[in-house]
Amino acid sequence: MADDGDYDDGGGDVGMDDEIDEDEYIEEDQDNDEDQRTQSNQQQLQGDDRMEILNEDDLAATQSGMRTDPSKRITTPYMTKYERARVLGTRALQIAMCAPLMVEPDGETDPLQIAMRELKEKKIPMIIRRYLPDGSFEDWSVDELILTD
Repeated sequence: MADDGDYDDGGGDVGMDDEIDEDEYIEEDQDNDEDQRTQSNQQQLQGDDRMEILNEDDLAATQSGMRTDPSKRITTPYMTKYERARVLGTRALQIAMCAPLMVEPDGETDPLQIAMRELKEKKIPMIIRRYLPDGSFEDWSVDELILTD
C-alpha cells in the first residue's frame, strides 16, 4: 500500500489523478439501492393482484371479464386475515377522510375502531374480488363473508 495516502486496491499504486470520487460512488450506490427497492415494490404489487377491494360503484365498471357465477363459487366463504386487514385499512382511511359512517360512532373517534365496528356489524359497502389461477375471479360482498375472531 502506498504511504502517501493514495488509494490502493491491491492492483498497484493509484495516483492522485486516478482516485475514485467518493461522492460519485455513493450516488451510484444510492441509485442502485433505489432501483432494487422499486423492483421489490413492483413484485409486491404483482403479488397483491390476487385480491382487490372494490366499492359497489366500481363493480359496475369492471363487470367485463371472466366473472364466476355466485352460485358456482369455489373459494371459501370465510374472510381471510389478509382480506380483513385490507378491508379494515381501506375503510379506516375512508373514515379518516370524512366518509359517511355506517354505524353510530358512540363517542369513538379512532377510524380503525369505527371500521372494526362496521365490519363486525357487516355494514361495510365493499366487495372483495378473489382472482383464481385460471384468470377468472369471484366477487364476494363483505356482508356475505363469515368472520372469525
